Amino acid sequence: MEIVIFLCVIASIGLIVWSIYSRQKSILHLPKDVASIKFKKPGFDFLRILPTRAFLESSGMSARIKKTLDTAHISISPQAFFNLKIIIIVLLAVLIVTIVGKVDPILTIIAVAAGYIIPDFYLKRKIAKRRYLIARGLPETVDLLGLCIEAGLDFVNAVKWVIDKTPYTPMTEELAFVLEEIKWGKPRIQALKDMSRRLNIPEISSFARTLIQAERMGTPIVEAFTILSEDARAQRFRRGERTALQAPIKILLPLIFFIMPVIGIIVGGPILLTFMQGGLTGLK
Repeated sequence: MEIVIFLCVIASIGLIVWSIYSRQKSILHLPKDVASIKFKKPGFDFLRILPTRAFLESSGMSARIKKTLDTAHISISPQAFFNLKIIIIVLLAVLIVTIVGKVDPILTIIAVAAGYIIPDFYLKRKIAKRRYLIARGLPETVDLLGLCIEAGLDFVNAVKWVIDKTPYTPMTEELAFVLEEIKWGKPRIQALKDMSRRLNIPEISSFARTLIQAERMGTPIVEAFTILSEDARAQRFRRGERTALQAPIKILLPLIFFIMPVIGIIVGGPILLTFMQGGLTGLK
């Protein structure tokens, strides 16, 4: 019976994670036609059963969770995300009780903390990966926008051409979101500021400032894009250098705890065995 309960708990957690992941994939693979992009919150009615909306709004957690979800581009409501945390906490607590066979306060606290932290950890990892991909693909996107504008297109049509003709990337998704906001009446400067504030990436902030300054001062956008592309490539090169310099430090712990003991056993094991056998012979 305990095995059946254990399998049911594992299956429930897997279904919840799979539902979020599959929904996220459907959101990420947006259609190429910008006019058909709809940025709406999906239902997730099964996660809105718990009445936590009033608590989140009164405590101010709803705005913080919404900002994090928007940055990660996970289209669920803050209430659904908070309820998901509660469900994971309950499932982990039931799992611990099922395995141990009794209610252990320490293990229960660990299960509660893990259930509360795991969704936040997933969001942070997803945001970090998304920011990395956006910063990595920014120079090529800026080059394409500059070529389109140099060919005679305005900024909006250049962005639409890049979205329609290039493979999907998180950068093109952000541009599609900006284009949708402009389409619905938001000023272009404000849409760029909101994108910079939402992503909080130095390269994107520089990109938004360059466009805003070019529009206000009346300077050619093509020249600004050329300088911006060079700066973005230089920043990407420096980021790669920092990552390369961190490699020896990251490999130090596996080297000490996993590789060195094996080498010690291989090198010193035969010597130790020979010494022990010689010592035993001498005693005889």
